[in-house]
Amino acid sequence: MAEAHQAVAFQFTVGPDGIDLQLSHEALRQVYLSGLHSWKKKFIRFKNGILNGVYPGSAPGFVLVLAGYLGRAHYLKVDPSLGLLVKLGKHVPVGMRTVLKGLLSWHGWMFAPHGKMTWQIRLWLVLVKIFSGMQTPMLYSFQNSLPQLPVPSVKDTMKRYLESVQPLLSDEEHQRMQSLALDFEKNLGPKLQWYLKLKSWWATNYDFLNAFPTHLQAARAGNVIHAIMLYRRKLDRAQIKPLMLQSTIPMCSSQYERMFNTSRIPGIETDTVQHMSDSRHIVVYHRGRYFKVWMFYDGRLLLPREIEQQMERILADTSEPQPGEETLAALTAGDRVPWACARNAYLRHGKNKKSLDAVEKAAFFVTLDDMEQRYDPANPVESLDRYAKSLLHGKCYDRWFDKSINLIQVLSMDPVKLGYTAAGHCKGEPHPNLPGPQRLQWNIPPECQTMIANSLSVAVALADDVDSHIIPFSDFGKGRIKKCKTSPDAFIQLALQLAHYKDKGKFCLTYEASMTRLFREGRTETVRSCTIESCAFVRAMISNKTREEKLCLLKQAAEKHQQMYRLAMTGQGIDRHLFCLYVVSKYLGQDSPFLQEPWRLSTSQTPMQQGELFDLVNHPEYVADDGYGVAYVIIGEKLINFHISSKHSSPETDSHRFGNNIRQAMLDILDLFQLDEKDLK
Repeated sequence: MAEAHQAVAFQFTVGPDGIDLQLSHEALRQVYLSGLHSWKKKFIRFKNGILNGVYPGSAPGFVLVLAGYLGRAHYLKVDPSLGLLVKLGKHVPVGMRTVLKGLLSWHGWMFAPHGKMTWQIRLWLVLVKIFSGMQTPMLYSFQNSLPQLPVPSVKDTMKRYLESVQPLLSDEEHQRMQSLALDFEKNLGPKLQWYLKLKSWWATNYDFLNAFPTHLQAARAGNVIHAIMLYRRKLDRAQIKPLMLQSTIPMCSSQYERMFNTSRIPGIETDTVQHMSDSRHIVVYHRGRYFKVWMFYDGRLLLPREIEQQMERILADTSEPQPGEETLAALTAGDRVPWACARNAYLRHGKNKKSLDAVEKAAFFVTLDDMEQRYDPANPVESLDRYAKSLLHGKCYDRWFDKSINLIQVLSMDPVKLGYTAAGHCKGEPHPNLPGPQRLQWNIPPECQTMIANSLSVAVALADDVDSHIIPFSDFGKGRIKKCKTSPDAFIQLALQLAHYKDKGKFCLTYEASMTRLFREGRTETVRSCTIESCAFVRAMISNKTREEKLCLLKQAAEKHQQMYRLAMTGQGIDRHLFCLYVVSKYLGQDSPFLQEPWRLSTSQTPMQQGELFDLVNHPEYVADDGYGVAYVIIGEKLINFHISSKHSSPETDSHRFGNNIRQAMLDILDLFQLDEKDLK
């Protein structure tokens, strides 16, 4: 334990002959290596700051040109450029960034027909590549070149809002909504908009399962934890390439900044986010006990076999949980105010504070489950549903829900690169002198234990009400959908609309998560998937219309969906703007009637190219108690996984029933295209 080594680096005793000072050379070595690691990290961040500051220019090139210029000026005793070169040298990187920001502010390329590229778009791509610089960009190289998220006009937002609710309202209801929108646009809207415009001037933004490479839990944990720590190191050094559309157009990387070393801290009025610039340990939970595990020793990151060694020690520990320790994390799963009160009253002093700090300041949180959860081919439906609920909430007290990352179940993350021995262990040898994990100590009084029990009962009630169902849809995948010359996302969204209508016999306001990462610090936006065109298609599917008519309506609805997605990505969505107007209205004590609509179908696609968690925006809108949540991930060319959730307490919903409707809707839509074997090759 590095802290323990540092604490005993200097030991002294006071006797008749004075002070006897004893130095621990091994401990001093650990202190030295710890400091060296810290300074290396600071130097790398300093270097990256310089490189990002001059990007897309080249720092070495800029220094070389400037040195040559200064040498010549010193030799001739004159300034050959009359000061122009100095001024130009100061502003070339800034000028390139300004031009690049202007180029990236144009989004006409996104609205071009699929597969067609005009000469204007080709020219624009060439200019973007030129002004992006020739050297390899780092993670945050493009941050200063990304445009700011624009504030849409109130008039445009009201127009799109009315269009989005039209298929859900009767003529009388829609006319009433038009009157409300017009009143808002003329009166309260401009006042709220002024505050958003003001903020935009000074702020950057107004706003698989059955693959187990080893049977040893500790070994899986060793490889996965080591791989995650390597990823964190690359993240700290900005060595991860920024996500680029079409390998040319950069997207915002700010979401990576608080991925690790981050916790949500409860507050009476509002929560706060605590982010540490660095953290050299993780916290592991197993059978009701908390352990602090250092990730560095001898001045380096622990190797996979050494991390496995630490996990083995935890699994072999037979000590019992201290009073209140086993269910402590239930506080993070219940209501926030009781958690804030308990934290302030009982966990901010003595050993409790030290242990809580270890959890909240850890790089991430690890749970070694004591119950096996995996895909069972003999019982696929129930095993997957149990697995989903385990990942979602576990026992409601064995996950620290306030940590930015909880490593719950150890899967086959990287068996090829890291690998295992024939016996199932991580490759390498255990460390003979590696200090063991540190058991965290707690002194939780009965009053706090009562608050923990209350939070646990709240969390368990919520968890028990979750009706979760997973569908590994393998009838066809992205490959066959592309044969239909249709966007896979639009295809799936229309299938969800058809499935929901068959499930409930009506349309509903639908949320699909999009992103605005083409802008600096862009987050998410809403695509309102239930449109006039999608409703027309669904009605046609349950009518006697011909296949050709249904197919025509399908293509219109798919194109409309793609258009809505493009608008959302380019900062022209509805709900981000409405949400910000809502926040301002609450601050001013004035309500808006446009923000009181329940979402009854919330959907999102999880992209496979990165482990990105969709951040469902804290809209004033909410997913209704009688609605569904659907997440789907397109895996390769032949598999689509659907994860459906609803509430057992609602008599109107059934996740398994809805899942069957989704499967049938997918097949029904594919049948419209009548693909033969030749088309499928």
